[in-house]
Amino acid sequence: MTAAPSAWVQRFAHLLPAGAQVLDLACGSGRHARWLAAQGHAVTGVDRDAHALAALPPEVDTLVADLENAPWPLPDRRFDAVVVTNYLWRPLWPQVLASVRPGGVLLYETFAQGNAAYGKPSRPDFLLAPGELLQVCAGWTVVAYEHGLLRQPERVVQRVAAIAPGLTASPPVALSA
Repeated sequence: MTAAPSAWVQRFAHLLPAGAQVLDLACGSGRHARWLAAQGHAVTGVDRDAHALAALPPEVDTLVADLENAPWPLPDRRFDAVVVTNYLWRPLWPQVLASVRPGGVLLYETFAQGNAAYGKPSRPDFLLAPGELLQVCAGWTVVAYEHGLLRQPERVVQRVAAIAPGLTASPPVALSA
C-alpha cells in the first residue's frame, strides 16, 4: 500500500489549475503522483528507481533518471507545478525552479536542520538550513512557508508553497480555509 500524500501537498493542491501538468520529482513509490493523477492532473513522475516507477498506474508518465549523477532529464520542459518531498540535492535548484512555468506552483517539503535528533537524514548535506527555501524562492510569491517539528513520525521539516514570477496581472492566490 502506498503512503498517503503529504498534508502539505494536499493543502496547497488547490493552487494548481484544473488538468495541470505536474512534475513529481524524486517521486519514489509515487504517493503524490498517484494522488495528483486521481485529481485529474497530468503527472510526470521522475525517480532513479525503475522498479518503483513500474508500479505506478498508466496515467502517470514516468521517467527513470539519476538526478544527481546525470544531466537534467527534462531540458526545456515546463510544468504548471513541481512537487518535491523528502528529497534535497542543492545542485538541482536552478533546474527545479526553471521547470516551473511563469505563474506555476512549487510545492516543496523536506527535512531540515534539527532532524538528526529524531532520526535520518542527519547529515547537513540533506537538511535545509533555517529559511533556505525562502532564499531559494526569492522573487517568487510565497503563499506559505513553515519550518518546524512534525509528529507521527517525529521529524523536522521545512516546506514552501510558492508561485513563480513572470505573469502580469495575475489573479490573487486563492487561499484555503
